[in-house]
Amino acid sequence: MEFSSITFSFFLIFTGAAVFASIALYTRQPLIIAYIALGACIGPYGLSLVTDLALLSDIGHVGIIFLLFLLGLDMQPQSLWTTLRKSTVVALFSSLIFLAMGSAVPLLFGYTFQDSLVIGAAMMFSSTIIGIKLLPTTVLHHRYIGELMVGLLLLQDLLAIIVLMVLLSASTGGDSSMGSELAVSLLSLPLLAGAALLIVRYILLPLITRFDRFHEYIFLLAIGWCLGVAEAAQALGLSAEIGAFIAGITIATSPISQYIAVNLKPLRDFFLILFFFSVGARFDLALLHQVLAPTLLLSALVLGIKPTVYRYLLKGSSENRSLGWDLGFRLGQASEFSLLIAYVAVGGALISEQASLLIQATTILTLLASSYIVVLNYPTPIAISDRLRRD
Repeated sequence: MEFSSITFSFFLIFTGAAVFASIALYTRQPLIIAYIALGACIGPYGLSLVTDLALLSDIGHVGIIFLLFLLGLDMQPQSLWTTLRKSTVVALFSSLIFLAMGSAVPLLFGYTFQDSLVIGAAMMFSSTIIGIKLLPTTVLHHRYIGELMVGLLLLQDLLAIIVLMVLLSASTGGDSSMGSELAVSLLSLPLLAGAALLIVRYILLPLITRFDRFHEYIFLLAIGWCLGVAEAAQALGLSAEIGAFIAGITIATSPISQYIAVNLKPLRDFFLILFFFSVGARFDLALLHQVLAPTLLLSALVLGIKPTVYRYLLKGSSENRSLGWDLGFRLGQASEFSLLIAYVAVGGALISEQASLLIQATTILTLLASSYIVVLNYPTPIAISDRLRRD
């Protein structure tokens, strides 16, 4: 048997995930924690049973794409536009506060200004995958908290693209065309949405109407549409996540959209398990002592200040107190974009290895802690309490 094959890796990951998930359920722990712990145990820094993390991470990223596609299927274009307008002020002010907070901690521990600035930028974003994965579909997606969370995460996604483009430009010597490329990318967003709407109206919906009795065909059409628009968005300088969301929201008007959503959920979960596994497997616990003190302080600030900031910014938007805390704790962590920023910055020699390790450690620690906080206190599809379990 070839122990390095992708088939053997899948066997280890999904068999191990079943074992760890069983332990998590018996001990009343969130399942996300089980997948991350499995990655740490059998990944390259644990037992080294699974080592091809680049491939698994790329495969796992498909889960995030499907997650955003399914989210788009639950929204209507008119409500999205209203939500984005209401979210803009909160997204911009909160990002500035988190940038300042994230930069102050490494400066306090003697990191260079450039290291600190990149670390601060990585702390601006909250996790799309945690926020949406733990959001009950039928209970909250059509309430204001769900719409507001989607608006904030999409705006953060656009900010993350800007940060990544700046880092990529800096790593290649500061290309003077970066500003024009960024402008083209942002201008391409409404063009992509408009083109997608036209294709859906004149091609996809007629096909769905004519062949809706062939369920396998609808399934293939949905996957092809999701991945196609995701790739188009990436080619235009946007992110695959934004493209997948556009793909979902443009087809949300179809009467068969909920059938598509129900049938794609198992496929989404398959890829998300790989994503969380790769998050846990990428972190070298043996090096944690090098950044332990700043990691603990920065993680505590992220977990404490993010919910508080969202609570008071939403209070200024005339939102009730419980909504502010609920949204704040659901977005009270660092993001998968934080990990990407760390990889890009250290790969371009823009930050030190220790700064990259600090970003990774803080991201993983806040993902773990935030999952516990949300699952134990707020309605989620994977709550360990019957009182809080919603789907």
